[in-house]
Amino acid sequence: MDSALAVLRPPPHDPETPALSVVDMHTGGEPLRIVLAGCPEVVGPTLLAKRRYMRQHLDHVRRRLIFEPRGHRDMYGAVLVQSELPDAHLGVLFLHNEGYSSMCGHAVLALGRFALDYGLVPVPFAGSREARVNIHCPCGLVAAFVACEDGRSRGPVRFHSVPAFVLATDLMVDVPGHGKVVVDIAYGGAFYAFVSAEKLGLDICSAKTRDVVDAASGVTEAVKAQFKINHPDSEDLAFLYGTILTDGKDAYTKEPTTNICVFADEQVDRSPTGSGVTARIALQYHKGLLELNQTRAFKSSATGSVFTGKAVREAKCGDFKAVIVEVSGQAHYTGTASFTVEDDDPLKDGFLLK
Repeated sequence: MDSALAVLRPPPHDPETPALSVVDMHTGGEPLRIVLAGCPEVVGPTLLAKRRYMRQHLDHVRRRLIFEPRGHRDMYGAVLVQSELPDAHLGVLFLHNEGYSSMCGHAVLALGRFALDYGLVPVPFAGSREARVNIHCPCGLVAAFVACEDGRSRGPVRFHSVPAFVLATDLMVDVPGHGKVVVDIAYGGAFYAFVSAEKLGLDICSAKTRDVVDAASGVTEAVKAQFKINHPDSEDLAFLYGTILTDGKDAYTKEPTTNICVFADEQVDRSPTGSGVTARIALQYHKGLLELNQTRAFKSSATGSVFTGKAVREAKCGDFKAVIVEVSGQAHYTGTASFTVEDDDPLKDGFLLK
């Protein structure tokens, strides 16, 4: 068979359903599937309205991208849309196995590279070592700074978060199988519950993934049932995204502190979790454990990948004292794909196995 024909000729598919063309990346092991073409127009006057529209009218696109047989239960995706903000270079909707997130740090780090390499931002001036990419996320405008050389991305990316704050500390919740557990809740573009894995009888560095998922999910469900999440700007942002289990090493040290995030429908983040690092920095600053511009390293117990984070300045979010957090990490390209649909396929919109 002619190898060129094998690559160029599309398989039999429904001509009424455009192929979904994607670029795949990962940041610290956590995947990101970026849609280049094939997604119907996502309409709405604001990004949050577009998020609601996609959930109500285009959820089959998410399922086809994220679910098996094209994806898997831990796949993550991004659909690029127009932003209503004049300073934004692009808007983005984040997709996961349960729905649509308000923020995703690993995706922002990857999208910074993608936006520069695919011409979504002006080419940096000759000799520039860094390019700025303003990304409108559902939580707000996030600035990414992409290391570059000759107009192409090279090396790490960093971003400055939306105002990150602490919603509750030392909150006691009743977790089935574990009894009373003390947790903290903080916001880094999304809300997370934080708890030392040791309080749940686990060693974060050696525990089996299934045990981590069960324990973290139990905390998430307990917090949802026993505590009201609120956000001063929008009800669309007022939900608990997941639970992050830590090694309990919150006091400052130059050594990395380890954590793992379980979010959405028992989805496990392979990276240290960018928005989770943002929230954890806000929590440590709130507790007086960190100073401004004091950098900490955060290590994923899943892959060993590392992000760094620091609080760069104080801010406000409604009545909450907040900080702007800088998170840094490295994203890599892994390939491209074109996904098609046959109209008689009973599993064309995907499925997940528990």
